[in-house]
Amino acid sequence: MALTIASNVSSLNAQNNLNRASKNLSKSIERLSSGLKVNRGADGPAALVISEKQRAQISGLGQAIQNGEKAVAVVQTAEGALNEINSLLVKARSLALDSANSGVNDADSLAANQAEINNLLDTINRIADNTQFGTKKLLDGSAGVAGVSNDADTTFIAATTDTSAGSYAVAVTTVGERAVAAAGTDQGAALAAAESLTINGVAVSLNAGLTQAQVVSRINEFTSQTGATAEISGTTTRVYSAGFGSSATVDVVSDTAAAANSSGFGTTTVSDTGVDIVGTIGGTSFNGVGNVLTASSGAAQGLSVQLATSGSDATATVTGAQGSVSVTDNSLVFQIGPNQNQTAKVSITKVNPSSLGAGVANNQFGNLNSIDITTTSGANDSIGVIDAAIDEVTNLRGDLGAFQQNTLESTANNLRATLENTTNAESVIRDTDFAAEIANFTRQQVLVQAGTSVLSNANQQPQLVLSLLR
Repeated sequence: MALTIASNVSSLNAQNNLNRASKNLSKSIERLSSGLKVNRGADGPAALVISEKQRAQISGLGQAIQNGEKAVAVVQTAEGALNEINSLLVKARSLALDSANSGVNDADSLAANQAEINNLLDTINRIADNTQFGTKKLLDGSAGVAGVSNDADTTFIAATTDTSAGSYAVAVTTVGERAVAAAGTDQGAALAAAESLTINGVAVSLNAGLTQAQVVSRINEFTSQTGATAEISGTTTRVYSAGFGSSATVDVVSDTAAAANSSGFGTTTVSDTGVDIVGTIGGTSFNGVGNVLTASSGAAQGLSVQLATSGSDATATVTGAQGSVSVTDNSLVFQIGPNQNQTAKVSITKVNPSSLGAGVANNQFGNLNSIDITTTSGANDSIGVIDAAIDEVTNLRGDLGAFQQNTLESTANNLRATLENTTNAESVIRDTDFAAEIANFTRQQVLVQAGTSVLSNANQQPQLVLSLLR
């Protein structure tokens, strides 16, 4: 190799290698100090893209797991309240069974049982209205399929997950009727003698001299025992049942022959049975129970509405078009996955007394809120309604339990495994392998030290020319 002064190629070569070793040493220090082997796009463009996507997934997985845990807390809050409602229903059933034991109980005992039933129903209603997670109410229907009527005579009772959201016109084609026993003879004068009426097995004593209005008032003093109400319709005294439909009955018989100066019912039993309502929901006809109309098929399947009493006749429901009911699906939606639209939803139906036990076949009571255990027939029909309410509550608890176990908890367990594997994959791409990197660091450090020494020697090489000039 020629000796030159103007160009020290050996020095340039040494500088180049030293710069390269220095840069590699700096990168190695950065990797060791940060713990990452990819700190910027230049360190590995493809690796950075994959790693950042996996980081997004890792973050999403962590949040989805937390979401699932919060969802479990929501479900457990609802289930805990339902458990208490279930206990109250079991107590109510015991009271109804006690009242059905008519051979033992007197009027005071039945009234006491009914008072306790009313208190239990108030408590159930309070739990349904006040149970909430944060500020979100869970059991008042706002966390499930809800509905609202635009007509005062139509009351939304309940809907199920089978009910499609939308607006459904309601019309009554056959009015629901109470059982009505009318006196065959109008009472035109005060009672000529004392008289005893037997209404649904309960004796009602009428003193001589009572006017028609006073007879009606006396009969109504026993409404809590007979389950029937008296009124004057035109000029006729009539007694009608509390409930609507084919399960509602009323029987009235007197110990006095019918006459203008008697109650007018006579010594032959006057009996009647109510009529179940028939109507259309969304244009499809359905047979109801009492004054409750429930869609059993089609888009409105599961939608139940209660029709009000006619303003002109206390023994019949309204008739004709009765506005419409708008149904919305307000089911609770939980984001339980790390990506878009990875959700699960659960519907919690309304569980207040007016929504539970609705539309029980062959029963005089339209729902749990209307049960009356002051009569034997009422107590027995109340048992049927309470049993239906217990079934609804326990089925809802079962649905929530299945959702918690099979959807929320199983998904969370799967997400934890996915999080572990995704984190491991991202670590392989992004994290520094300290064993390998320390070896590389040592090598680059030696190269820098050696390069520095060689550069020093290379810079001294032109001085050899001086020996030739002596």
